[in-house]
Amino acid sequence: MSDDRTMIEKTIQFYIDGAISGKGDDMKPAFHPDATIFGYIGDDLFAGPIQNLFEWHDGNGAATELDAKIADIDIVGTVATVRLELDNWTGHKFTDFFTLLKFEGTWKIMNKVFYLHP
Repeated sequence: MSDDRTMIEKTIQFYIDGAISGKGDDMKPAFHPDATIFGYIGDDLFAGPIQNLFEWHDGNGAATELDAKIADIDIVGTVATVRLELDNWTGHKFTDFFTLLKFEGTWKIMNKVFYLHP
């Protein structure tokens, strides 16, 4: 179990490192190619394939002052959930919930649901 926890933390770190660098390609190793994203930006639903996140992120730029903290990891067999708190992502605060699947020996994010704090 602790090995799985460490592997999950490393997967989430790809995501965090990509946020800091401002490059969607740096986040890609964290995600399964068929992963999805859902959340609201104001009243507008941001939803669809994870590629939408990578493209948005490339345009948004680097979050060099990002403060990211894993608040919770819950693992059951080959599935897991992670709650990630992100402060100062280019001036915004997010709470992300990820579902992960142990896929071919590695943990991959299958879905990201986010909340953009007002």
